[in-house]
Amino acid sequence: MSESISEDKEIILDLIGFFCPVPIHETRKLLDTLDSGVIIQVLCDDPETKHDMPALCDRLGVKLISLDENSGEFIYKIRK
Repeated sequence: MSESISEDKEIILDLIGFFCPVPIHETRKLLDTLDSGVIIQVLCDDPETKHDMPALCDRLGVKLISLDENSGEFIYKIRK
C-alpha cells in the first residue's frame, strides 16, 4: 500500500494486492483526512470493489468521477 501525488496533483492510493475489506477501509481513512474538492485515484485489483467502492462513495456523500478497468486492475477517481 502506498500513497503518492500524480502530475495533476491528485492523490494516488495504491492498493494493488489487497483484498476486502482493506481497499474500502483505507479509502475511507484517506477521505476522512482530506478537504472538500480534493481528488484521489484509488488503484486496486479486488473485483469486489466494483460493488463496494460506489456504495462507499454514496454513504460518504463523495463523487465517484470514474472507474477504469485495465487487465484486472481498477482505477477509481473520487472527489471529496
